[in-house]
Amino acid sequence: MKLVVGNWKMYPKTLSAGKKIAEAIKKNGTRAHLRGRRGQIKVVLCPPACFVAPLLGQLKRSPIAVGAQNAFITDEGAFTGEISPAALKDLGVAYVILGHSERRALGEDDTVVAQKIIAAVKANLKVILCVGEHVRDDAGTYFTEVGKELRASLAGLPKSETKHLIIAYEPIWAIGAKALRAALPKDFREMSIFIRRNLVDRFGKKAGFAIPILYGGSVDDRNAEGFLSLGGADGFLVGRASLDAEKFSRIIMAAQNSR
Repeated sequence: MKLVVGNWKMYPKTLSAGKKIAEAIKKNGTRAHLRGRRGQIKVVLCPPACFVAPLLGQLKRSPIAVGAQNAFITDEGAFTGEISPAALKDLGVAYVILGHSERRALGEDDTVVAQKIIAAVKANLKVILCVGEHVRDDAGTYFTEVGKELRASLAGLPKSETKHLIIAYEPIWAIGAKALRAALPKDFREMSIFIRRNLVDRFGKKAGFAIPILYGGSVDDRNAEGFLSLGGADGFLVGRASLDAEKFSRIIMAAQNSR
């Protein structure tokens, strides 16, 4: 099964705009879901926290799930502004993004990410763990950075809970206005093999190969097919393009039509 996740980040500014985008994706996503012949696909939208409940209601009878962009290390307590994983689950949320590079840039380290993963899994949420290197050099030291993130972030996760785990590889050097260059399918292929090897070493062959690995570096409707066919991606974590219903729908169709 292919998984396509839309990370809306802190966009749009109004609920009405968010509902409009979600409705367009719902229509196109439902068509893609019904047309698919070669395999299954799961589509998830992760809006800003204040839009989660309204979108859950709007998308209730559609094949599109709603996820969260963050969750805290515990279910309740005196933690102003934090989001309880248990509360998210009770609301109807199924997925949560953890360890995103933009969260790490704000000071969230591997230890905190590991605690959040345990709390999210305990709440029966599916975790999309983001990992990725800042720089890709000729010496291959970027493997060390990603390997460290994986080991530290997954340190407390038991093998029995890997069914809740999804990995999203986001090459930080290829994302945003400061991108050094566009990432290529071969870049993802190389790193996904490394990530898979680490997962197998950590959890065993059966569990390690069952964990989906998504590509999450500036995905759009023009490069999606290449990352699926040449890169072997199990799906995508889509940023900016997920706010454009037409572009996001084309990404969904590319994933639906991939082998």
